[in-house]
Amino acid sequence: MTEVPTDPRQREIYDLASRIGLAWRELRRGASTASVRDYLYGQGSEALEMGQMDTLDLLANGEPWRMSELAEALRVEPSTATRAVQRLVNGGLAERRPNAEDGRVVQVTITPAGMAAHREVASRRVELLGYIVTQFRRQELRDFTEMLERFVSSVDTFMLGQVATE
Repeated sequence: MTEVPTDPRQREIYDLASRIGLAWRELRRGASTASVRDYLYGQGSEALEMGQMDTLDLLANGEPWRMSELAEALRVEPSTATRAVQRLVNGGLAERRPNAEDGRVVQVTITPAGMAAHREVASRRVELLGYIVTQFRRQELRDFTEMLERFVSSVDTFMLGQVATE
């Protein structure tokens, strides 16, 4: 465990990092998380999982995807991408088909039902984020957007460094 710094300048950074960690945790598992998930992705047996929606986001551009390309774009293991696609196929939201040039290669495409489900969730996502951004002044929103993008990039950079040292 990291020792709490005694230097006031480093202590402030430590405290801010702790607050960010707590906010991140609340985003992940806070009381509203289940409600937001239900609002965005549906409830019961018809509900999409977040991984399925991530996959539909990629498939919605209309181009067929190879499984290896999907796994790479989703930043998951191929077996994880295969399971997500299988659930979409089982739900009629995606289909697998052989590549026209090389029948050994399987490609995944979105179905009309998948496109409709994607549009529905995307619409609710826009509504939710539209509300959230109204809580910020324009300059705050610009700053927040830039900082959040840097935050995500820093997480990726850190994790890539961790993987490289393993």
